[in-house]
Amino acid sequence: GTAEVATDPMPPSVADGYVMLKERSDWPDPRKSKDDVVRDLEAAVARVPGNNYEFTQPIEMRMNELIAGVRSDIAVKVFGDDLELLRETGERIAKVLERIPGAADVKPEQVTGLPMLEVDIDRDALARYGLSQDDVQEVVRTAIGGSVAGQIFEGDRRFDIVVRLPEVLRVDFEALERLPILLPKHDAEAAGAREFVPLGAVAKLSIGTGPNQISRENGKRRVVVTANVRGRDIGSFVAEAEQRIRADVELPTGYWSTWGGQFEQLQSASRRLQIVVPLALLLIFGILAAIFGSARDAAIVFSGVPLAWTGGIVSLLLRGIPLSISAGVGFIALSGVAVLNGVVMISFVSELRREGRSIDAAVREGALTRLRPVLMTALVASLGFVPMAISTGAGAEVQRPLATVVIGGILSSTALTLLVLPVLYRQFAARGD
Repeated sequence: GTAEVATDPMPPSVADGYVMLKERSDWPDPRKSKDDVVRDLEAAVARVPGNNYEFTQPIEMRMNELIAGVRSDIAVKVFGDDLELLRETGERIAKVLERIPGAADVKPEQVTGLPMLEVDIDRDALARYGLSQDDVQEVVRTAIGGSVAGQIFEGDRRFDIVVRLPEVLRVDFEALERLPILLPKHDAEAAGAREFVPLGAVAKLSIGTGPNQISRENGKRRVVVTANVRGRDIGSFVAEAEQRIRADVELPTGYWSTWGGQFEQLQSASRRLQIVVPLALLLIFGILAAIFGSARDAAIVFSGVPLAWTGGIVSLLLRGIPLSISAGVGFIALSGVAVLNGVVMISFVSELRREGRSIDAAVREGALTRLRPVLMTALVASLGFVPMAISTGAGAEVQRPLATVVIGGILSSTALTLLVLPVLYRQFAARGD
């Protein structure tokens, strides 16, 4: 049901259950991953009929609700007018999503299934009895919903007097069909007794299903199909899902779909990174040019960035970690560390050349002398990220990609600084001279 402080805009049919995990050392098999535990839980609850389950984390769920209005990683929002057509389209989209690798907890929004009493009025019978539709509706409204017949006063308080059938009769079809409806009084009758006709003679009563909820967004009806993504990145999942939905699901005219959930934040963060990353690289190059006073030397040091990124990408592939926003932030941090090692090397070689050493002697002595500082800088930066790279606790999904990129990139950039960078400096500095 609804909490005392109703912070969740959810129907009573939706509830949250929390599973508190013990310390990993207390698990029967400590080698199990969290994904394995979730799969075991899914297999256990799948045997309980009549329920739909969705596995997520409390903070993640709250953030998804606050940012995108859905509880899952991704959501397909279908907009239109006809609720039944929206439901059918949502179910077709859900079937497509279930067949995509990485999809989990796929379910369309439950918009129907609410039991309703349907009163189907026979208009021909109304005409024979001389009744109007309002006459029948007034009886049904009073018997089931109740009508205000007056007020009662207690001091300065007023209470409505409501007339309606008791609960036991309001759910009894036979009793409802016997409700008397007063026939209209003919002009020829002076004051004689008026006749009644039972409700069942002019209407058919039945139990049907009606809308469970009608959701709107930007003034338009919508149905949401939600899903979680496990074992792959959200970007590639959505790209494949969009392609399959376009091929297998034809939206009716006047209906359209959009993507929501964390994918919205992925798109927003990707757009920001498209601005931040080039700006950061340009700023790094500008600082290098200001330090060395030469665009040539700045470009030589800046060449450490591509090889460092190569190491970061290879490390992600080896660990099977998808490219994410946290990994993108790791690439930015990696660029600074890679450039730092290059600055240590090239600034010392340039100082030796200003002292009168030949270019070959300066490069050789600079590479040997700065070997220890470069290795220490690389080791400090890489070893500091090892706990993050192997973490399995809270926030590990953010820490692991960032640390993996930095460690792998530092290894490759260190090799560049010690082996390739002196060769590049020897080649291009000699040309400049």
